[in-house]
Amino acid sequence: MMMQQFLPLPGRTVIALLCVGCNSVEKKIYVHLNYTVPCVRLLNATHQIGCQSSLSGNVGVLHVLESEDNLDWVLSKGPNPPYLVILEAALFTRSIMMKLKNGSNRVAGVAVVAPNTNPTEPFSPYTTCPNENTGVYTEKYDPAYAHCNVTVWNPLGNGLAYEEFDFPIFSLKDDNDTQVIRQCFLDHNQVVNGSAPQYPLCAMQLYSHMSAVTDTATCMRRNDINFSISPEGVCDPLGDSNVWASSRPINTTQKGHKNSENVIILDSRSFFFDIAPGAQSSVTGFVSLLAAAHALRNATQEAPPNRTILYTFFQGETFDYIGSSRMVYDMENNQFAVDLDNVHSVLEVGQVGLRSDSQLWLHSDPVSRRNSSVNDEVRKLIENLQVASKDLNVTVNQPQASQPLPPSSFQRFLRARPIPGIVIEDHQSVFTNRYYESMYDNAEYLNISYPSNLTADEQLEHITETATVPFTLSPPTVTRMLYSLLIKSNNSWFQEIIPSEFMSRLTEKPTNFYVGVANWQSSEPTFLVQYLLANLTGTVVNVTKEDCQHQREDDKDKESHHLYHYMWVQGSVPPNGTQRESFCVRSTVHLSKALSPAFDPLKEYTSTEYSTWTESRWKTIKGRIFLVASHELEMLTLGVGVGVLVTSLLLTYLISSKADILFSSGREPTNATY
Repeated sequence: MMMQQFLPLPGRTVIALLCVGCNSVEKKIYVHLNYTVPCVRLLNATHQIGCQSSLSGNVGVLHVLESEDNLDWVLSKGPNPPYLVILEAALFTRSIMMKLKNGSNRVAGVAVVAPNTNPTEPFSPYTTCPNENTGVYTEKYDPAYAHCNVTVWNPLGNGLAYEEFDFPIFSLKDDNDTQVIRQCFLDHNQVVNGSAPQYPLCAMQLYSHMSAVTDTATCMRRNDINFSISPEGVCDPLGDSNVWASSRPINTTQKGHKNSENVIILDSRSFFFDIAPGAQSSVTGFVSLLAAAHALRNATQEAPPNRTILYTFFQGETFDYIGSSRMVYDMENNQFAVDLDNVHSVLEVGQVGLRSDSQLWLHSDPVSRRNSSVNDEVRKLIENLQVASKDLNVTVNQPQASQPLPPSSFQRFLRARPIPGIVIEDHQSVFTNRYYESMYDNAEYLNISYPSNLTADEQLEHITETATVPFTLSPPTVTRMLYSLLIKSNNSWFQEIIPSEFMSRLTEKPTNFYVGVANWQSSEPTFLVQYLLANLTGTVVNVTKEDCQHQREDDKDKESHHLYHYMWVQGSVPPNGTQRESFCVRSTVHLSKALSPAFDPLKEYTSTEYSTWTESRWKTIKGRIFLVASHELEMLTLGVGVGVLVTSLLLTYLISSKADILFSSGREPTNATY
C-alpha cells in the first residue's frame, strides 16, 4: 500500500510542526465523501460473495475510466498502481468488472457514480435463475424443470451480485462530492497524449473491511468463540419478520383451523447495501395486495366468505425464500396460528408492473396439477380470476400448461405438499423487468413523477398514471402508498398512522427493501407494511390510550389480545387545532419470525434445505480523497525522518553522557563553614 503523504489539495495549506489543531490539519489533508454506499460481504453454506477492503482501507490513485478500451491503463500501462477506478454507471458491466477482478493486484477499488436518471440499457446484477436450488424444482421433484431448464426467468441477469471481489466497491451519489473527485482527477491525474501525469497525484481511500470470511459455518463458529468480556460477533443471519393479517380474527396463542388463500412476496436486493428500491420486483405486488385487502375489508365484514383470507407478506425471499420457508416450517411444527392442513389454496401476487398496457398471467405448477383434486381446484381459481378480471377491465392469460412456476414463495409450500395455487405475474415467461433487483428498479422505472410546482403534501395526493391502472382498485390509496414507499415515507399520511415514538423511523428517501439481519427491531419495509396493513384493514375503536397499549378493550378484557393487535397512532391535526388527535386502531395484523430454520432452531449451517445466508459485520464504512507524493519523495521524506531520528538519538546520548560537565555548577569546598 502506498504511503499517504501530508500533501494538501489545491488551495490548502498544512502546518505540521505541532499537533495543535490536529483536526484542522486532517481536514486540510483529506476531503471526506458524504454519501458512500458499499458492496458488503455475504456468506452461505458453501462460499462468500461481495466485497471488502483491507483492515486499514484500500488506497489507490484515482483513474476515471472513459471506456472499456481505456482499461489497459489500469491493468498494465499505468506507471502508478494500484488504481482506484471511477466508473460511470454505463460502464458498470460484468465485462469490465470481471477484467478488474482478474487484474486486482493493480486495482485498489472501484467507485460507481450512480446516475440521477436510469440508464437506457437494461441492468440486473442478479442470477439468470433466481433461487435456483431452494425452490420446488429440484432433481427429486422433477428433473426436467430443475435449474431453469425450461424457462430462464431473468436472462438479463449478469450475476455480479453473486461474485466475490477482493477490493471495495462503493456507489457514489452524483453530487458535489463526485464533482470534486472529477476535478481532482482532471487537475492531477489526467493522461495527456499517452504520457504519465506528474506528482502529486489525486488518490482515494475506501474503508469497508469485513469481519467474516469463508462461509456461514465458519463465521457462526467464530461467533461462538468467547474470549473477552464484551465479545464481538463476525456475522449475523439474514432475517426479519413476516407481516400477516386475516379477514377474520384468528387466535394466535392456540392453533386454529382457518383456510389460507393469499400469499405475497415482500423483498428486494440490489448490488449495493442500502440501495434496494424494488419498485417492480416487490412494491407493485404488495401495493396491489394491500389495495385489495383494503377493498375487501368491508365486503368480508358484511358477507364473510366461507374461508378465511390470510394476507401474508414474506421477508427475505430473494435469499432462498427465508420468510416463506420459515412460515412453512412453523406450520409443519405447530408453531403458527394455522397449519398446512388449514391451507386450502395459495394466490400469490408477484411482479404486476402497474402499467396501463400490462397483461396479467396466471401461472400454476404443472407437476402438482397431475393430481386431479389439485388440478380441479386450480381450474376453479383460474375461472374465478377470469370472471373478476372482466369487471376490472384487465386482460388475464395462461401460459403453456407445461411451463413451470416462476420464482415465487408458493414454491416453498409446494415443496412441503401439493397445494392448489396461482402466481399472478406481468410476464408470460421471462421477466419483463429490465432492472430486476438493481438500484434502477425505482419510481422512475414505473413512470412515477410529479409536477415540480407541487408541495410535498400535494405530491402525496397527486394521482399518477401508475396509480390508475385498472387492477389497483383504489387510485387515491395506491398513489399514497407508492409515494410513501418509492419517494419518501416521512409524509403527513404516514405521520398520522404510526405511533409517535416511531417518527424517527420515517425517512426522506425511498424505502430500502434489503432484508437486513435478524435483530430485535423490524426492518424499514416490515415496519411500513405493518402499519399500512393495520390502517387499511383495521377498525378505529373507542378505548383509552392505556387500554390500547395494554392490548385490550377495557381492564376486564382478557381475550382480545389473543385475536387482535392494538396500535395507538398519532392521528392528524384538525384544521383549526395545534395538537394531533390520537386514536386506537384494532386489527388482525401480526408479525411472525422470518429467520431461516437453519439458524433457529436447527443450527444446521451447511443446510441444503433452508437458506444459510449471513451478512458480515464491519466497523467503518467511509471514503476520502487526498494528494499523494511520488515514491521518490516518500523515500526522501522517510530518509530525512530517519536521519533526524538518528541525529536526535545521537545528540541525546552525547548530551546525556556529558551531562555532569555541561550542566555542572561551581561547588563550594566541602570544609567550608559559616
